[in-house]
Amino acid sequence: MIAQLNGRLIEKSPTALIIDCGGVGYEVKISLNSYSLISSDENIRIFTKMIVREDAQLLYGFMTTDEREMFNHLISVSGIGPNTAMIMLSSLQTGEIAQAIQGEDVRTIQSIKGIGAKTAQRVIIDLKDKMLKMAFSTENNSGSDNTARFEALSALVSLGFDKKSADKALDKVNESDASVEQLIKGALKIL
Repeated sequence: MIAQLNGRLIEKSPTALIIDCGGVGYEVKISLNSYSLISSDENIRIFTKMIVREDAQLLYGFMTTDEREMFNHLISVSGIGPNTAMIMLSSLQTGEIAQAIQGEDVRTIQSIKGIGAKTAQRVIIDLKDKMLKMAFSTENNSGSDNTARFEALSALVSLGFDKKSADKALDKVNESDASVEQLIKGALKIL
């Protein structure tokens, strides 16, 4: 399977890219969120998910691994195919989708075009436990403090701690200039 492409950007539209990798042009379907993250540079690296069907082999592209991971979770839900998952990722940020699932916010998920009440409930039921274990960013990581906090939260979750308890422990550490390591050590003392 093709997990990433690194090449020259040939064509760019809000829903698809064409990337030249070693003389072969790959068409990659993208979300609007990924489109907004693509710079005007000629060279591009994009994470991909290849979907093979009887009649087609399709590449879906993501500028972040979080978005690709969310895509994989969404297409695992019965009734949500790759195109619907891309619509969801175009309508909401990855963190917003995770937050809606964790908070059992049917209305937010149902507000996405093509998602009805039953599908929204199925998404929540199927993915709630997975979202609690994941560390999708639900805040803007513009400052270095937020980045360090997010990285510390991701590390704690990957160590097996529940996201909510790890988040509360990081709140208690409350050191604004702390490095990722200091945040993790402080949170581990609390946990």
